[in-house]
Amino acid sequence: DLIYTLALLAVAVVVAGIYGLRVLTRGKADFDRVNRQGGSALLGKELMQGAYWSLQPLARLLIFLKITPNMVSWASFAFALATGACLSVGHFGFGAVFATISAFLDTLDGMVARLTGVASDAGEILDVTVDRYAEFFFLGGLILYYREIPVLLVVALIALMGSFMVSYSSAMAGAMSVTPPRGSMRRPERALYLTL
Repeated sequence: DLIYTLALLAVAVVVAGIYGLRVLTRGKADFDRVNRQGGSALLGKELMQGAYWSLQPLARLLIFLKITPNMVSWASFAFALATGACLSVGHFGFGAVFATISAFLDTLDGMVARLTGVASDAGEILDVTVDRYAEFFFLGGLILYYREIPVLLVVALIALMGSFMVSYSSAMAGAMSVTPPRGSMRRPERALYLTL
């Protein structure tokens, strides 16, 4: 767990340093996708812009390797399933590694789709469906692990209910052409904070 944490921090410091150089030489990154989604008190827009910028080379590598957005989504699903399995038996270090990979892949599938011009409603439905499964696997793993500690079991169940209700409310608002409120703990925040 300590090695994973230190490695992740080292990667974050290197990426932040590279992005800092980019800001000094060319200004801040600016992506319409991030601007539309916006930041929150828990995850600022500038951090999201930097993360989105830093994942662009990986998206281009996937495109070069002829990996489709749907393949990326299914890989995210597989790592999410592995996350839940690890968490359910108390392997939190491996669970965190797999959750991180799943979250990165979840971001990359949409990038690959937009960069290759194949973004579609069907692909977006697959993406949001995989997102729901990923959260279920993650929280379901914790629910299984904490099944004999009532307080933590209830906290995990409330988190599961909250994650589904935020997603359901947003989907219903979109279907009814109502702008959903920009609250905290949307998908990017949930992915980041649950993994941490």
